[in-house]
Amino acid sequence: MYTFSNKLKTFSIALIIIGAIGVAYGFMTSHKSFAEVETLLAVEAHHGGDHSEVASHDTHAGVHADDADVDGHKEHVEHVQHQIANRPWSALYVAAFFFMMIALGVLAFYAIQIASQAGWSPVLFRVMEGITAYVLPGALIVLAIAVASGTIGHYNLFIWMDPEVVAHDKLIQGKAGWLNIGWFAVRGLIFIAGWSLYRHFSRKFSIAQDTAEDNSNFKKSFRISAAFLVFFIYSESIMSWDWIMSVDPHWFSTLFGWYVFASMFVSGVTVIALVTIYLKSKGVLEFVNENHLHDVAKFMFALSIFWTYLWFSQFMLIWYSNIPEEVTYFVTRFNDYQLPFFGMVVMNFVFPLLLLMNADYKRVPWFVVMAGLVILFGHYIDIFVMIMPATVGDRWFIGIPEISSILLFAGLFIFVVFTALTKAPLLVKGYPFRKESEEFHY
Repeated sequence: MYTFSNKLKTFSIALIIIGAIGVAYGFMTSHKSFAEVETLLAVEAHHGGDHSEVASHDTHAGVHADDADVDGHKEHVEHVQHQIANRPWSALYVAAFFFMMIALGVLAFYAIQIASQAGWSPVLFRVMEGITAYVLPGALIVLAIAVASGTIGHYNLFIWMDPEVVAHDKLIQGKAGWLNIGWFAVRGLIFIAGWSLYRHFSRKFSIAQDTAEDNSNFKKSFRISAAFLVFFIYSESIMSWDWIMSVDPHWFSTLFGWYVFASMFVSGVTVIALVTIYLKSKGVLEFVNENHLHDVAKFMFALSIFWTYLWFSQFMLIWYSNIPEEVTYFVTRFNDYQLPFFGMVVMNFVFPLLLLMNADYKRVPWFVVMAGLVILFGHYIDIFVMIMPATVGDRWFIGIPEISSILLFAGLFIFVVFTALTKAPLLVKGYPFRKESEEFHY
């Protein structure tokens, strides 16, 4: 039985406290007055920053222009004011979704292992079950932030939640039957209920199988895993449309659900590798050998290539067709997010390709950890680039709100996962393929 060390528990709680303080600071400093934003634009114009051309026009419009220009100046300042207020909400949402998707990706991977009756992975099942403990709290937090941003907030994430915007936008009006807060929340709760129920029963059957005299619990787990994977494919796709793609309701991609799934999947498998290596370094998981690590690293490598395939497919098809309402998604990111947009392609494709292509490197723990940290940061940036252009525009930065949000949810994730790992033995004792998994080798 694994024991959650006091040092790690203290570390996770410290991350939560530091992160919460930073998040609170981000919210307190994000409310700028009209005059403060005007001054900010004037300073940017004076220093010739990225916003200087627009800022220069706007800050002098009241002196040299007619009433229409004055109105345009006012609208621009208010728009920038809203973008600045959106930043802490967006940073919190990106970090919350990132850690939730890790747990959800592991849940799907776990279901695939059981449904396919894989022989190599059962020794890692309890690690996967520990990570998936975060699905319920993590998903509820994501949904709560989304709904709160459109109720107690000022429509900071989803413009379709703003009645004034909808009243003047025929395209969003046409989607109002789907994009409304009530139905959005109900769909989210249905998804979370389905994911959590599968996690609850699969964990229950897994623990029960440890002391069972037959394979009845294994058979139940096999059946519900197969059924869950059907539910997961539908719910994950719709969740991707709702929780991410609808931040810009004027744009859509038929590949988007798969694209988010690939990011979710590779991040989840990477965290399985990192948690496994950590536990093994603490003297537990003695039944896990370098061959298991090699296979997990192979999945990290293969899924990174799969993510790249979907990234390029979505980009190439949209860019080649050059339809204005579609290509604007990439134009915005090319213009205002060049460093994170291309940087995450390097981290999510080039680094895994170079670091994990060699079979010998996949067996070296510190090498897998190094590659895993790069992959995780790359996929955080991936989610960042999905959300930020629609919410903060070119007002993005990796600062206190973003770092604090990562610390907050990293601390919560560590606390929940490692607490769950203490609740059952780390080896599935009665699983039919346990012996095969323990003796797994090349």
